[in-house]
Amino acid sequence: MGAGVAQRDSGGGGRRRRRSRARPMAEINVTPFVDVMMVLLIIFMVAAPLLTVGVPVELPKTAATALSADQEEPLTITITASGDVQIQTTDVAREQLVSRLRAIAAERESDRVFLRADGAVSYETVMQIMGALNAGGFASISLVTDVGGPTLTETDG
Repeated sequence: MGAGVAQRDSGGGGRRRRRSRARPMAEINVTPFVDVMMVLLIIFMVAAPLLTVGVPVELPKTAATALSADQEEPLTITITASGDVQIQTTDVAREQLVSRLRAIAAERESDRVFLRADGAVSYETVMQIMGALNAGGFASISLVTDVGGPTLTETDG
């Protein structure tokens, strides 16, 4: 009645032939590498703001704009609320301040220094430290403040 299709038996009994050696995998799985890199990126993004050099002080607020950054890492002098003086994060006695500043100035290209003073520190103390900075060889002294302070405007009166 009908025509049938004859199938040939391959003689293998349904088993495939295997080679004697396994072929090396030609693809590299980069997913674990990408996962590790993403975790490292997140860690660095979280840790970067914590790496800023500074001593916690309450800076006075002014309407001044920020200065442009130099190539050399800026030298920062901090006067804390208690009147202690620090170069970067190292405490320095006031008697040793000028000699330490002269040694630092001899190694630096720039004579620019950033002075950070707590708002509770007296004007006299800030001026004494500025005098020491000048005597130590730093002629370009920038006072560091926080932005968002009051602006002085003329009033008719």
